Amino acid sequence: MLIERTLAAVFGSNCYVLAAEAGGPALVVDPGVGAPRGAMALLRSHNLTLGAILLTHGHADHVWDAQRLIDAAVTEGRIHMGAAVMADSTSVPVYIPQPDLYRLDDPAATTGITVDGRSFADLAGSSWLRPVDVRPFPQEGFGRAVELVPGVALQAVPAPGHSEGSTLFFLNARLGDNQLLFEAEVLDDPSDVPERDYLVALDGDVIFKGSVGRTDLPGGDQYQMWATLRLLASAVDPATVLLPGHGAATTMAHEHHANPYLAEAKVRGGESGA
Repeated sequence: MLIERTLAAVFGSNCYVLAAEAGGPALVVDPGVGAPRGAMALLRSHNLTLGAILLTHGHADHVWDAQRLIDAAVTEGRIHMGAAVMADSTSVPVYIPQPDLYRLDDPAATTGITVDGRSFADLAGSSWLRPVDVRPFPQEGFGRAVELVPGVALQAVPAPGHSEGSTLFFLNARLGDNQLLFEAEVLDDPSDVPERDYLVALDGDVIFKGSVGRTDLPGGDQYQMWATLRLLASAVDPATVLLPGHGAATTMAHEHHANPYLAEAKVRGGESGA
């Protein structure tokens, strides 16, 4: 499997490109401001086509350039025309968890971030373009793995707190000397690494390396976040590789030992707020 990352220009959000193999359709995750340039370069380098886009949640820094990525892929002819993909050559499905679907009407307003009086659109230097084909992540994907593009099967676990719809997406990935594995400290020696299976989670802004997502934005809830983190700490295999929405890749095992917010949630995750 191919899993690669590029960065967005605003707030450095991570954008991931996943595909079963070179030459096939790709799933792009969280294309933030400016991410289409890097994502298109990754598509070209592996001869991939754009099959679908997945948004881990609806905050502006993770969704802003979804339609611009589609437009770039259309212009370059890198659109996958598989049976489950689109109604026409200008439409690629953009999936988002149902509770955050409303945010795509105006992500700048519903995210609620300003910097020195500048709105997110000011920071981006562009206006919001709502994707043509927005769909809620399939409900059956919360009970079993579903393929948004052929060969990339994801199973979702709700993880509210950072936003109402924040979700972790788990997949089984057969990987060799992938740079993200070295970054997560899963591999030590970069030479002659055999491929093997890993459990990987695209976890958006739920857990970062040594930190967690903020809960003071509209729709955030600290009590829900504690409950989410406590559940994940007890239920997720420590060997799971976490691919967060910002910063370095990590593992659940590393966060058990080095994340003070996860430690707090293990104690406070049963509390309830007003």
